[in-house]
Amino acid sequence: MKLSFKPVQPCTSFKQTPQQPTFQCITITQPNRLTRNLNLTMQTLSPKNLENLFLGWNVVERSGNLASTSSALSMPSFSGQCPKELGKNWMDYQGIKNWEGLLDPLNDNLRGEIIRYGHFVEAAYRACNFDPSSPSYAMCKYSKKKLLQFSGFSGTGYRVSKYLKATSGIQLPSWVDKAPNWMAKQSSWIGYVAICHDQREITRLGRRDVVIALRGTATCLEWLENLRATLTPLSNNNNNNNNNNSNKCCSSIYSVNCCPMVESGFLSLYTSKMGTRHSLQDMVKEEIARIIKAYPGETLSFTIAGHSLGAALATLMAYDIKQALEEIPLVTVISFGGPRVGNHSFRHHLDKQGTKILRIVNSDDLITKVPGFVIDNNTNNNNNNDNFTNKKGGHWIQKLVEDTQWVYADVGCELRLSSSDSPYLNGINIAACHELKTYLQLVNGFVSSNCPVRATAKKMMQKANYVKSNRNDD
Repeated sequence: MKLSFKPVQPCTSFKQTPQQPTFQCITITQPNRLTRNLNLTMQTLSPKNLENLFLGWNVVERSGNLASTSSALSMPSFSGQCPKELGKNWMDYQGIKNWEGLLDPLNDNLRGEIIRYGHFVEAAYRACNFDPSSPSYAMCKYSKKKLLQFSGFSGTGYRVSKYLKATSGIQLPSWVDKAPNWMAKQSSWIGYVAICHDQREITRLGRRDVVIALRGTATCLEWLENLRATLTPLSNNNNNNNNNNSNKCCSSIYSVNCCPMVESGFLSLYTSKMGTRHSLQDMVKEEIARIIKAYPGETLSFTIAGHSLGAALATLMAYDIKQALEEIPLVTVISFGGPRVGNHSFRHHLDKQGTKILRIVNSDDLITKVPGFVIDNNTNNNNNNDNFTNKKGGHWIQKLVEDTQWVYADVGCELRLSSSDSPYLNGINIAACHELKTYLQLVNGFVSSNCPVRATAKKMMQKANYVKSNRNDD
């Protein structure tokens, strides 16, 4: 049996009504090496072997993170002064000025906000049923009213308004019917939308905040989607030409006029539908439109927080929301340990939209270095193209990478941390470097690039005071 992919419509134009998807997957005409290898894997692996492979993958993604039953107190919390009222400055912390002057050294208010949004993502992990033997596997364990409380994060001032599900477009072989149910779990609960309702918190935040929290990879098909790592074109808002012309505009990976492209598997999970069930894309856009209508005249902010796969989907989601709902002034992404998502043109369109993305990256986390590779990561101008050609030895190298579907670009602003800088985390394994808990601990302890962690800062201050004291004695 061969693995086949769900047919999708080719991208055409960005000029669509708000009710229609802003972008869609296109079918790749030439199977790439990864797709061929994935086909071969599905043909040769027995259900038992696939089960072992899946369980092994899950150790990397979920170790010490998802099955946690501890209270919120075990998670890193804001360790400085209590976060002050953000008031009129709330847009600065949401990235309106790209967090200028707030990241290095890390501003205490911003630190508190990052950790607070990280707790919403942790709640998404804790609320999901990860027991493969359960009939409700990969579904939410709690009601919307009790989700935050039962996950250990009561008192947030938010209420869950919508559950979100992601659906895979991969069609598995027929033998999966005889395999455990979890192996063919095509649609799974991946997060939720929550609205701030507590008036004191609204006053502190300076607006009514809407949070979309997304967990990382869990199910077998989500892992398989992660392996579909080639870039897939999105429909282009500035391009009314047919599909052939769209492909022609992608002749250079450096051109900002190139059709925006994103990772195939991420786009599939975001746009795929199953029967009468809506896609994740449709769920989010419908709920955002409902919220805007429900709170006319109020100042709203939309913050999408995600870890790992959730961070990638958060980036796609923010792009789509800004593309479809232009009346939203500010959409912010808080990305924890997110993989790369799209190409240079995708990054250019995000910047042009005004979408704000704060990528929190652990230098020791391998997931943040995949998929694909990055070239000319800083700018897209022609001078850098020439520099790349001259340094690497000729136009044939540039031509070679232009013809691939593996050239990605990092997006947004980066807060770079490192497990090896922390005396508490140094020496942990590769899987632990990717855990959400590790990220929150690193944010909690980070001071600046010159003094990475609070413990180091404390020692430096003690040493300085000791030297000063000795000088005074002399």
